[in-house]
Amino acid sequence: MTTGVLRNPDFLRFLSSHLASELGANISRVALPLVAVLVLHAGPAEVGLLASLQTTAYLVIGLPAGVWVDRMRRRRVMMASDLARFVLIGSVPVAAELGVLTMPMLCVVALLAGTAQVFNDVADQTYLPRLVRGPQLADGNAKLETVRSASFLSGPAIGGALVELVGASRTIAATALGSLASMLFLTTIRTPDEPRRTGGHEPLLQGIREGLAYLWHDRLMRMFVASSAISNLSVSGVLGLSVLFLADVVRLEPGVLGALLVFGGVGGMVGGLSAGWLSRRAGSARMTWLAAVIVPPFCLLLPMTQADWRAGFFAVTSFAISWAAAMSNIGQLTYRQTVTPEHMLGRVNGSVRFLVWGTMPVGALLGGLIAAEVGVRQALWILLTGRALAFVPLLFSPLPRMREFDEAGEVQARS
Repeated sequence: MTTGVLRNPDFLRFLSSHLASELGANISRVALPLVAVLVLHAGPAEVGLLASLQTTAYLVIGLPAGVWVDRMRRRRVMMASDLARFVLIGSVPVAAELGVLTMPMLCVVALLAGTAQVFNDVADQTYLPRLVRGPQLADGNAKLETVRSASFLSGPAIGGALVELVGASRTIAATALGSLASMLFLTTIRTPDEPRRTGGHEPLLQGIREGLAYLWHDRLMRMFVASSAISNLSVSGVLGLSVLFLADVVRLEPGVLGALLVFGGVGGMVGGLSAGWLSRRAGSARMTWLAAVIVPPFCLLLPMTQADWRAGFFAVTSFAISWAAAMSNIGQLTYRQTVTPEHMLGRVNGSVRFLVWGTMPVGALLGGLIAAEVGVRQALWILLTGRALAFVPLLFSPLPRMREFDEAGEVQARS
């Protein structure tokens, strides 16, 4: 039924935890760099370092995090992560009020809070099948994706308004409180947490190899990762150049520029809202395939953006890419949760997150290097051509012939 997943009280508590955590995290996207700039008078290099430290942990511990999560109770991992983020981020406004906040301290907080977030993300994706099963799994993932996209869209605006009202350092407290609220919602879930695996644990490197091997031997999952890696590599480069492109090349006014950048968040939110509906009517696999093949023509509009009616090209491409990304994320995660044994799911999710997210800093760097050589607009043509071709690996997978992901047994037999 359409509302079935929302009739699950534990899923609603899990969804509420997501809302609190994601909204707080996206408020910090504005507040944390503003603390560095307004309170500590940081320069561009320091702000860039701060931003990179927030995601460094995905590359450093993404693979071992999956192994460790498989050894622990997933809900407790998320609660511990929320508590750690509450303490770490909450220390920033306290230190600012006491006059002892420094840039090295802010960097350490960003790195450690990002590390806690890695564990939260892996445990989160691994825990959902405990609450939602069968045909409602895709709908549950869609609801969570909607919350993520809505928070991504509204968090910076709320953060900016709070900075105006109470100051940057006190706004950080809202992020800390979001983590605390997330933890409290998780404590109210009544579904028993998965017990810790009994017996001895395999060595860490063996666990990492098992996760990567399982991923490699599943042909559809392997092609999903290849497609997403190409997409993230390309889109990260585009995102890194977008403000420069709109401001210096197209020469749009700041208000118009800001309005155009909103469309990416809107597309992701619409993708989350529409994924459940499409999954129920067309099938979860067909929905994922549709997201992959419908977006390429839209990719080639963005480089044609000009300071007239063609400014809309940027909005259309941003909306289409984000819509497709949300649909694809929901479909891929649903497939992994469907076919992966529960005791392996943490390792597999950690491996996917490492491989797919690991391309993002590379893409941002690559975009800047290409733009320096051939120009910003030409670099966008190259990057978006890559994004348009990201669906090609899926042509060599069973996805185009599938309707539902619960056909996974047949898929595995052919892989």
